[in-house]
Amino acid sequence: MMTGCNGIRPRRPGGLRGVPAFLSTALLKVSTLLGVTALLGVTALLGVTILLSGCTVPAAAPPAGGLGIGWRVERSLELEYAKNFSVDYYPEDYALVTLSDKSRFLVVPPGRTAPEGIGGDITVLQRPLRSVYLVATSVMAQFDELHALDQIRLSGTRAADWQSQNARTAMENGSIVFAGKYSAPDYELILSSQCDLAIESSMINHVPEVKEKLLGMKVPVLIDQSSYEKHPLGRTEWIKLYGVLTGREEQAAASFDRQAALLREASVQSGTGKSVAFFYISSAGQVVVRKPGDYITKMIDLAGGSYAFSHLGDPEQADNTVNLDMEAFYAAARDADVLIYNSALAGEVASLADLTARNALLSKFKAVQTGNVWCTEKNLYQETTRLGLMVSDLNRLLTDPDPTLNQLHFFTRLR
Repeated sequence: MMTGCNGIRPRRPGGLRGVPAFLSTALLKVSTLLGVTALLGVTALLGVTILLSGCTVPAAAPPAGGLGIGWRVERSLELEYAKNFSVDYYPEDYALVTLSDKSRFLVVPPGRTAPEGIGGDITVLQRPLRSVYLVATSVMAQFDELHALDQIRLSGTRAADWQSQNARTAMENGSIVFAGKYSAPDYELILSSQCDLAIESSMINHVPEVKEKLLGMKVPVLIDQSSYEKHPLGRTEWIKLYGVLTGREEQAAASFDRQAALLREASVQSGTGKSVAFFYISSAGQVVVRKPGDYITKMIDLAGGSYAFSHLGDPEQADNTVNLDMEAFYAAARDADVLIYNSALAGEVASLADLTARNALLSKFKAVQTGNVWCTEKNLYQETTRLGLMVSDLNRLLTDPDPTLNQLHFFTRLR
């Protein structure tokens, strides 16, 4: 016999109140086999309301997320690679941004106001933004690509350190001003500039008091988490988030689609059979290499290369690099087909002679002897909008046999 939700048998056996006998019998069999929850689901589909003696049906839990005011999501932003943010659109183009750190932002379209009663954890961002404090350096390329530098007023980086010419120009003419780095912002300037959003990198987590101070000043803080994306184009796809914030969703989608197309063209499923070592030499003489699995080594893999340090480092540790002495580096990479020197962090090298002067053992590497040594351009880490093109460059330096090929978009051959 069927029992209620609390384990008590119904006082009215033999049927369900208000239900024809033939249907009541069938429904009771459902309950016997599958339980009361299944019974309630079936009756709901049939439009039947039932009351079980001794059974208290709990109220439905509110759905996770959402605005908390009953509005229904009309659509969600389509994402191919990015895993660390999502965007849900509500009526009249209100957009709810959710990041992987659980922070949520309601982007309110121009001319409208935030609805009353939304969840207390939701930060309201009113478009158009007019005075962004941009600290996350990788995001400048996104705003530049979207032609939205006019929405940035404050920078956490000085003009000379931006690789974007447009960003440098904006700072030189005063439309964007330096407001202190992430750990030491100029609070007075930020306050007087009526800052409407601080976009920080994950470095802000090392100085939580700075974030608390900004929030105490009623400055919303969004922590860019594109660096946590596993796939290179996951980082690039964050341009769609900044398209939402700046009101330039179509431009953002078009920009991403161009990079995705370049990636598809350059990706090599079977590999080229060529090994690659990506490294730089620190001021202490240590060789610094990328750990396998980070986005740089993933791009090498997508381009058809085989990373020379595929089993190096503890994957459970958060850092992306490993320090080696030159002897250990030589043992692992001396036969690599291609060497790529990371001048974005260690300073540019002008020639093979300049490189081997840093350590004479480098002259014994196969790639040095065959002339397959390249160095990165300084803008490597600020060019997150063009990672598809970067994979294309990597594929070309691995596959193009032209010995006169010396210059690519992101890499220069050392002679």
